[in-house]
Amino acid sequence: MTTEKTVGRRLELGIEWIIMASRWLQAPLYVGLVFVLGVVVVKFPFKIWDLMSKALSADESDLILMVLSLVDLIMVANLVVMVIISGYENFVSHVDTEGITDKLSWFGKLDAGSIKIKLASSIVAISSIHLLQRFLEANTVANDKLIVLMAMHLTFVISALLLTYIDRLADAKKVD
Repeated sequence: MTTEKTVGRRLELGIEWIIMASRWLQAPLYVGLVFVLGVVVVKFPFKIWDLMSKALSADESDLILMVLSLVDLIMVANLVVMVIISGYENFVSHVDTEGITDKLSWFGKLDAGSIKIKLASSIVAISSIHLLQRFLEANTVANDKLIVLMAMHLTFVISALLLTYIDRLADAKKVD
């Protein structure tokens, strides 16, 4: 009977080790997101060049659209950085920050719920910029497309609000 318990315990420990080690399967995904961030960085100077080359000849609404496009790209880059750092820290491995002086203020403080809320907020902000761009091009965008874009944006807003509400409920239950 003792050997059965020993074999069972070893099997249990082996399965637990495999499950815990499986989190490392996500590491290549985060490295892949670093490459995605690189693509965004490579794209940015071209957008700046486009803005600078058209700045004097563009009308005000086109200039605003180009600036919003730059802001949109920056927001996407911020979102990717947040997912890389907080996702890796929360789901793969603790990042050793000893000796790092330029550590981000939120580093190590975001749990899975906070990440979801920040991601949802970022998506709402990106959606807002995209929607504003389409409104500035309203004379070239069909009304039904604008309505669909507004509905999608409202869906993002409501989702972000619901995630925040659910996270607050969860925090309130932790206190009780």
